[in-house]
Amino acid sequence: MKLFHKISLIAFLIISCKSAQDNQLSNSSFEIVTPTTKTSILYGKGERLDSITANLLAEDIYKVTSYKPKVITSTNEATKNVIVIGELKSNLIKTFLEDDAVKQEFKNQWESYIYKTITNPTKTIEKAFIITGTNPRGTAYGVFDLSKKIGVSPWYWWADVPAKKQQELIINQPEFYSSAPSVAFRGIFLNDEDWGLQPWAEHTFEPETGDIGPKTYSKIFELLLRLKANTIWPAMHPSTKAFFHYPSNRKMAEAYNIVIGTSHAEPMLRNNVDEWNKETMGHFNYKTNKESVYKYWEDRVKEAKNIDGIYSMGMRGVHDSGMEGVKSKDEAVEVLTDVIADQRGLLKKYINPNVEDVPQALTVYKEVLDLYKNGLKVPDDITLVWTDDNYGYIRSLSNAEEQKRNGGSGVYYHASYWGRPHDYLWLESTNPYLIHEEMMKAYNLNNKDIWILNVGDIKPAEYSMQLFLDMAFDAESFQKTEAVKAHQTQFFTDIFGADLGETMADIKTAYYQLAFERKPEFMGWSQTEKTTPIYKSAYNTLSYGDEISERIKSFETLENKVDSIEEKLPEALNSSFTQLLSYPVKGASNMTKKFMYRDKALVYANQGRKSASVYKDKSNNSYENIVALTKNYNALSNGKWQGIMDMKPRRLPVFDNPEINLEFKNTEKPIGISVEDTSSTKSGIPKLPTFYVNDTASYFIDVFLVKNNQASWSFENIPNWIKLSQVSGELNDRVLEKRIQVSIDWNLWKASGEPLSAQIKIKSEGFNETIQINTSNSYQNLSEASLVEKNGLAVIYASSFSNIHKTEKTFWEKQTGFGHTQSVMQAKPLNAKSTENTTEAAYLEYDIETETITNEAILKIVAIPTHPLTTDGDVRIKVQWNNEPIQELSFKTYGRSNTWKQNVLTNKAIKQMKVSLKTKGKQTLKIFMVDAGVALDYMVLNTKNKKLGYKLPKETELGR
Repeated sequence: MKLFHKISLIAFLIISCKSAQDNQLSNSSFEIVTPTTKTSILYGKGERLDSITANLLAEDIYKVTSYKPKVITSTNEATKNVIVIGELKSNLIKTFLEDDAVKQEFKNQWESYIYKTITNPTKTIEKAFIITGTNPRGTAYGVFDLSKKIGVSPWYWWADVPAKKQQELIINQPEFYSSAPSVAFRGIFLNDEDWGLQPWAEHTFEPETGDIGPKTYSKIFELLLRLKANTIWPAMHPSTKAFFHYPSNRKMAEAYNIVIGTSHAEPMLRNNVDEWNKETMGHFNYKTNKESVYKYWEDRVKEAKNIDGIYSMGMRGVHDSGMEGVKSKDEAVEVLTDVIADQRGLLKKYINPNVEDVPQALTVYKEVLDLYKNGLKVPDDITLVWTDDNYGYIRSLSNAEEQKRNGGSGVYYHASYWGRPHDYLWLESTNPYLIHEEMMKAYNLNNKDIWILNVGDIKPAEYSMQLFLDMAFDAESFQKTEAVKAHQTQFFTDIFGADLGETMADIKTAYYQLAFERKPEFMGWSQTEKTTPIYKSAYNTLSYGDEISERIKSFETLENKVDSIEEKLPEALNSSFTQLLSYPVKGASNMTKKFMYRDKALVYANQGRKSASVYKDKSNNSYENIVALTKNYNALSNGKWQGIMDMKPRRLPVFDNPEINLEFKNTEKPIGISVEDTSSTKSGIPKLPTFYVNDTASYFIDVFLVKNNQASWSFENIPNWIKLSQVSGELNDRVLEKRIQVSIDWNLWKASGEPLSAQIKIKSEGFNETIQINTSNSYQNLSEASLVEKNGLAVIYASSFSNIHKTEKTFWEKQTGFGHTQSVMQAKPLNAKSTENTTEAAYLEYDIETETITNEAILKIVAIPTHPLTTDGDVRIKVQWNNEPIQELSFKTYGRSNTWKQNVLTNKAIKQMKVSLKTKGKQTLKIFMVDAGVALDYMVLNTKNKKLGYKLPKETELGR
């Protein structure tokens, strides 16, 4: 099953809209539609996939030009210009191409294709544009690549993308040989289809079947081929009948040449959930019920004898659970060894005596990874399919010895998931940079025989699917992280045009980044399995600039940009825009507001603010907005998608309209104030965070109504060097609160003698409060780019090193766009051996200026929560603070521990150590590489045991 892959960039096909008289035709020019030329399409009679692609190409040309080419199967019918479609070894293609006209090394290349224009190949044909592949799928990729380049998106049906209309269609394509795909078997797993794909198929698209049946699969298989994929793991939840239940499903897969596999829990092409009947078959237990289980598998193997399939080997529970009847890992390994031997016996008996030639895979998922580590021996020809931890972080990949296996290896990866600590089934929210980092890591460590993406219902995971499969087909063009932004821009440009492509990509990038901070489905701070109620979030609305307002503002900015585009968007693109951008952005925004406004209401009620009731209403309104957005989505394209989008998959608490019971603080004061950080002096006077010389920072003071229905307020005793965004105002039923930003005019501060403190007063009828303002000149002799401690914290992004040291064999490399800082530093190369000796290790060095003397400071180091690269690996660094002893830290987690759960919910792995600040001034931090793959995001030095916020803190750079 292991294939040799050689990759190069696919040449662009140049499309010309010029009239025939203006176009100087070359030998590679081919007129499809002009005033004088109407091309026909020729394929070989009896070739099923060629027939499908030929007719789809005719439809695509019609979408673009309103002319539908005639599709023929006889060369005798062909006249003038003809597009010829067929496999390289077919009799039809041999009529046009001599054997020596094709590069010899190309002929055995996996799933590849050729474009070639031939002049006067027959007496009746003036020009033939040849699309031929090394197998039928290779030919199909060539056909659909042409369709994409003439203006028909792979998503024309699944996202209602209109074709780009042209009156004339002329292609200028030099002879072209495609490269082989980077990954041999590339595809998707339809999963958790209970709330979208299945009910939509049952009630809207395929009511004649009442299920996901051949009509639905034909559309899915077409999409796979248009995306140059070849493999499906069919839908398998209890809501859906097994793939083989409907004979036409198999026939459809055969027609489209799609490879059938099954998931990690479905051995031997079986769907246990639908096909294993405990009442008639007994327990799914190979120790106590071997005969029934064996026959169950045998029946499917005999039925699937001639299918193009990959057999999932091994055994788990009926669904996504551990194997029944075993009491220890050793016993499980013993049973699983017998299971695999018996399964291979079936394949040998019914499929091929040379069982090593039968495609087989063992998905090393959940407890199976533990069994593999515990000594399970897997036959060398079986492909090891590694998995992520369900949240995008691959648990292990092949080590140097495993990379030598004849069966090779691959990856099963999630873009959608049902399970603990929390589902994410509603919106597409996996950051493309995370997909890129993990899958390119897999590719570069030679795990490239099978890549499967769990796409849930397909919608709304369109972009994740596009990116994943494009990387699987041409991984070499994705070696740098910058390729992600370019790819996303191209995706939107292809659909919406160059004027909008980059803007939309920027919006979606910001959307993904907000989801990386916290997925929409995780905003209730609840968990599942067991399901908990929602809780107050960890976002702090009273400190760090008001984290809640900042997150709301970030989403509102995106919503405004979306609205601006929608106002000017051509009507034909409205449906696509809603599906690919508007619904995800607005849905995530309103989910955020629902919980952020709830939190504000609870916190503000505790302060006695009248405005708390307003935020309660805003929270409830955000829920109603999601209802309306979802209703609109399901009505798109004249009801085509009715039932595809469910805003409450699994009916978890996070999706409900939250109950908000406000308990207002009882106070007699007419108004109240809240200063940022809510700290106070020793005498009890509230104070703002300290301002540092030449910083542009500002901090807020909130003034709000408590008892009165209206009140006037004003600040007094304001030194000229203190700037307030407003010094007086009115509060009433329309303005229940006002936020005042406070900053420093440093020129006036210097002219006033550089005072280190001042007190300002705020007054209203029956209210008088003093607020302390402090400044610091600790760092006035430093450059503005210096990293410093401010207000008890120093925040350093991993890419802000003062020195970087590489060795002959190892180095740290910046991954632009990735992580909370979007600039993580990763230990490279990925195949490097662990470096135990720091004198031989690559390291990062950071200079930090501090103003506190303490032996109790805490240094937190935040990394991306990746797992060890191999089963016997680790995720370690070594850290040295000043000249203190070097300490080793490991980010490795085990199983589904609470640490792992928090890691995947926050996309952070945090380790901390106590450090001493013996003197003020410069401190030095060194971080040494130990294990390859570690991805450092940022560090926080906490000198005063401050409670940190949730969001990525701003880097404490002097001057900001």
